Amino acid sequence: MEIEAIGKLLVDLVRVTIFDKLHDKHTLKKEEFLEKFPNFNKNAATFVTLTIDGNLRGCIGSLVPHTSLYDDLTTNALKAAFEDPRFPPLSKEEFEKVKVEISLISPIVEVKYKDFKDLKSKIEPNIHGVILKLGSFQATFLPQVWEEIPDFDMFMYHLYKKAGLEMIEENQAPQIFTYTVEKIKEE
Repeated sequence: MEIEAIGKLLVDLVRVTIFDKLHDKHTLKKEEFLEKFPNFNKNAATFVTLTIDGNLRGCIGSLVPHTSLYDDLTTNALKAAFEDPRFPPLSKEEFEKVKVEISLISPIVEVKYKDFKDLKSKIEPNIHGVILKLGSFQATFLPQVWEEIPDFDMFMYHLYKKAGLEMIEENQAPQIFTYTVEKIKEE
């Protein structure tokens, strides 16, 4: 099944999952859903982003496929709505205004680089999501973040800060990984 064909289904699955939690219902039957849509049984990594009036309201996801598309998507939907530490749990009133965006994550690729200039030449703004890893510090920005921070230096600066690091010395080169996403956005 092509992503375009299942886009609405993905968004509907996220919305029903959140709706059910807010209203203490169980309208979604996993076994029936997977019988009807067996591709949702394949492992996948997803991010669920919630916005209200264009402002971030929650964003949680997985970078590595470790569970089925169904489980990853429903788990991340609930975490984005109710467990993102930057926001209080989503209310019923907010749910009426929330827009859903889903990012299906490609396999992750490590970027080998000599220096910051070399790294800059290997990362494509608006295409690549970036993972920064240094010791126990790690952070990622989805490719969509380039829309808000289009300058490479500022993008990396904010990624370092998100990881809990200040800009680091040349001799402390972090591991950098990239990935792409297939984005499904509710209109």
